[in-house]
Amino acid sequence: MATATTHTPPPPGRNDTARAKASAPSQAGDRIFSGLSRGSGITLLVIMAAIAVFLTYRAILAIADNEGNFLTTSEWNPAGDPPVFGIAVLAFGTIVSSIIAMAIAVPVAIGIALFISHYAPRKLAGPLAYVVDLLAAVPSIIYGLWGAIFLVPYLDGLNKWLDQYMGWTYIFDKSGEGVARNMFTVGILLAIMILPIITNVTREVFLQVPRMHEEAALALGATRWETIRMSVLPFGRSGIISASMLGLGRALGETMAVAVVLSPNFIISGRLLDPGGGTFAQNIAAKFNEANEYGRDALIASGLVLFFITLLVNGAARWIIGRRKEYSGANA
Repeated sequence: MATATTHTPPPPGRNDTARAKASAPSQAGDRIFSGLSRGSGITLLVIMAAIAVFLTYRAILAIADNEGNFLTTSEWNPAGDPPVFGIAVLAFGTIVSSIIAMAIAVPVAIGIALFISHYAPRKLAGPLAYVVDLLAAVPSIIYGLWGAIFLVPYLDGLNKWLDQYMGWTYIFDKSGEGVARNMFTVGILLAIMILPIITNVTREVFLQVPRMHEEAALALGATRWETIRMSVLPFGRSGIISASMLGLGRALGETMAVAVVLSPNFIISGRLLDPGGGTFAQNIAAKFNEANEYGRDALIASGLVLFFITLLVNGAARWIIGRRKEYSGANA
């Protein structure tokens, strides 16, 4: 009959003691790093909540005495007796100018990113990428001055051409004379401003495509374009969306460039070539210094709407990316 024997673990040796002593600082470092990371995330949430509370409080003070409908009124006169103001024109102008900017910038940015990452020779790709990076560092006021002095006069001919040949679409129908200080010009200027942001992020995503995916497509006889369409674009789809949302965020909140180029008014018009319109950021920059206390509360109320629009845009982007995780490259 076999008897069960018990084995007692050997006493810790010198190597085990040294290993335990060496791992103690590492564990302490992990705890410190984890605490700092968690604290940074909590601090960010607290700051965002504080901004939202401040904007909401000041907005309630303004809207409580507003004699107009805040969402549908086109007039902006918080200094009147009684005060009347609304964001209809500002919301319309912000959305329209951003749509124009995205419609122009995103396809061009994807094309530039593909050229730099997959078509351009190495000696050309480096300098071209550097130039694109420099464009992202140009201050907004410089873009605004360039747009007012150079872009506006030269777009007058394009406006007349669009009016002559595309005026039947109504949106390109120019009802009167005037320089090209309109929402169409603002959209083009915003497209130029957000182009480097979208291009840089998209280019880096395209460069992360696994080489074996492209080589496999080429080995099967695919052309360069077919390889990009089947391997590069699906892999970088979530990156393109993220880059586009970054660009859209800047377009929505751009202030000085729009304020310099646009001739604002509070008239909603579907004719993009007519001077006028306005955006949230441009209106806040133009009227904040001359506004009284109540007028500043009204401007803060409009800023609250822009704040929520930005949150919705970023939330929608995260939702789209979350639905397409298979294209994010995380499993590559």
